[in-house]
Amino acid sequence: MAAEVVLTEEARKGIEGVKNVVITARMYRLVERLKDWPNVSGVKPLTGSLAGKYRLRTGDYRLQFHVETKRVKVEGRKFVKGKPVQVVEEVQRHRVVIEKVGHRDGFYDE
Repeated sequence: MAAEVVLTEEARKGIEGVKNVVITARMYRLVERLKDWPNVSGVKPLTGSLAGKYRLRTGDYRLQFHVETKRVKVEGRKFVKGKPVQVVEEVQRHRVVIEKVGHRDGFYDE
């Protein structure tokens, strides 16, 4: 199941503010890759005051994000010996919130 990816207004402005069209396209590809959370390569967890957040980079540009995970129960049917059986499974739903986008220089300065 694909994760929901949300861009904050600051992140959207960060991507749109990049003057290089190639870099902008690469940033949007990173956003698309995050839909496969947690199976995304190249993600680094941040430490210190940014603990609990992650970063993903392309070249000199970074995406900073956090992940909200919740467990939900999903009802479905499956067949056991040819007879339909109602089943309830617990699955995780992920919401990736991209908070900040920018160049590496001064990216982590508060």
